[in-house]
Amino acid sequence: MEEEYQGYEHRVQYYETDQMGCVHHSNYIRWFEEVRTDYLAFLGMDYDRMEAAGILSPVLTIDAEYKNMTRYGETVSIQVRIKEYNGIRIRIGYEVFGKKDGILRCAGESSHCFLNRAGRPVSLKKVHPEWDARLRSEAK
Repeated sequence: MEEEYQGYEHRVQYYETDQMGCVHHSNYIRWFEEVRTDYLAFLGMDYDRMEAAGILSPVLTIDAEYKNMTRYGETVSIQVRIKEYNGIRIRIGYEVFGKKDGILRCAGESSHCFLNRAGRPVSLKKVHPEWDARLRSEAK
C-alpha cells in the first residue's frame, strides 16, 4: 500500500497579519501554493523535476472561502486532495484547520494545467505516464 500524504503545517508569521490582527486573506492563497508544491513533491513530481522534464503547471483559477480568523503564532494544518484530473488539467481542493482547535479556517481550490516550455498543453499520460498514473490514483 502506498504511503498517504499527511498534510502540511504552517506557523503563522507576524508579517502575514493585517491591522485587525488576523491573517490577511492573500496569505491563504500563498499557503495553497505551498501545500500544492509539497504535495506534488510527495507524489514524486517536485517542481525541479517537472521543470527539468520541460513541464510547467501554471495556476488557471484559484478561490478561497474564509470561515474563521487565524492569528499570529497559531499553527494551521492544511489538507489537500485532487478533486479532478484528466491528464492535462488538475483541480485541487484545500482545507485549512487550526492545529490546536481543529476549526476550519479556510477552504478553497485551484485549477492548473500542464504545459511544455513552448506553452502548449501536454498530456502527462503521453509524456510522463508514471506521474499520470500517480495523479489518477490520488484522484480516486
